[in-house]
Amino acid sequence: MGGTTQPASGGPQAPLPGARSALVLLLLINLFNYIDRQVLAAVEPNIRAEFFPVEDDLTKFWMGLLQFAFMVTYMLASPVFGVLAERYRRWSLVAIGVAVWTLASGGSGLATAFVLLLLTRCLVGVGEGAYGPVAPAVISDLYPVRTRGKVLAWFYAAIPVGSALGYTLGGQIAGTSLGWRWAFYVVVPPGVLLAILCLLMPEPRRGQADAAPLPPDSLPAGQPTSPAAEPPRLRWAGYRVLLQTRSYVLCTLGMTAMSFALGGMAYWMSAYLKYKNVEPLWGKIEPVTAFGAISALAGLVATLAGGIAGDALKPRFGGSYFLVSGIAMLVAFPFILLFLHTPFPAAWIVLSVVVFCLFFNTGPTNTILANVTHPSIRAAAFGLNILIIHLFGDASSPFILGLIIGKEERFKLGFIVVSVLVLVGGLLWLWGMRDLQRDTDLAPHRIAG
Repeated sequence: MGGTTQPASGGPQAPLPGARSALVLLLLINLFNYIDRQVLAAVEPNIRAEFFPVEDDLTKFWMGLLQFAFMVTYMLASPVFGVLAERYRRWSLVAIGVAVWTLASGGSGLATAFVLLLLTRCLVGVGEGAYGPVAPAVISDLYPVRTRGKVLAWFYAAIPVGSALGYTLGGQIAGTSLGWRWAFYVVVPPGVLLAILCLLMPEPRRGQADAAPLPPDSLPAGQPTSPAAEPPRLRWAGYRVLLQTRSYVLCTLGMTAMSFALGGMAYWMSAYLKYKNVEPLWGKIEPVTAFGAISALAGLVATLAGGIAGDALKPRFGGSYFLVSGIAMLVAFPFILLFLHTPFPAAWIVLSVVVFCLFFNTGPTNTILANVTHPSIRAAAFGLNILIIHLFGDASSPFILGLIIGKEERFKLGFIVVSVLVLVGGLLWLWGMRDLQRDTDLAPHRIAG
């Protein structure tokens, strides 16, 4: 399944004017996006000590609510802003989103009560929800199909790097005389500057980097013969088109399984390392710090490598992005099981392979979402994807795995569940190979202007 691809149906072969500056700006914004997210995790003990000087059975529940509140507002805001992005200037929406989450992050440092801190984290979720679905849509309008995998891989490489920087920055500042509040203050000036720069960026025309019109005899009956570059108002029919696009559905389902696995592993890894009484790496590096470093380095390399591999194989395999993503997940499956039976420090090597494989799909799967959706609903498609993969993925997996692990410390059973979800995700992506080239060719023609 997958076979060889047919020649691409025309369209630009090189990045359009302004593409590089837009990519650099969006990459920097994404970097600060994940720095802002992880600062909270880094200073959580300091916040807990101030707001809950006397801990009880619910203290950690309330602290966990801060991240959950962010995730819920982020999930719910993303599809809303995805729809707005089809009607209004997208760079303005990005500027608003960056400004909101930046000021809200600074407000987290000003919070004098827990409820105020909770409110600011919700606003951070709203701001990031305005950015998440819009940025990849803008990038897709500036870079042609043949290079989108590599370009989006660079964009999403900010995830592991920004997360590591946020955790490191927050921990370092919280350990100084400045205190934990300054970990939130320092991100405000660069965030405000990035928001201002967004207002100065020219708005790219939707669909300008997509394929040229297909010959009428190559389209299914009833399909328009030319792409609608300028968007109609999004209606429910747009979502029906997404649900009828097999590649979009299979990609989203696989990403949900991957998010469940990755989110659950990340959340419970610290507890697992403590449960196993893992010694500091080389006698100096604490286990949690070592896991963070592995995630950052392996995640960065894997994200870039996945995008490059998907683009390189596309001339030979129409389903290359599904192919590389699915194979990586199938490789991760046995290594997760091997990790459970490998003693430390050798287990760090196995864990590095797992992290590498789980991040390898980041560029290819997001490229699939961009390539198989019509330009007029692309941001809405990303917004819907964000809602689904987080709602049923990393927002719910820590809770579900926590129930499985329980007081009996059933970490082995919990990680077996993770491995099964990884296997399912890989099979879903391999299933999507046969339809990807066709869905990519049809994407600019699925909705009439």
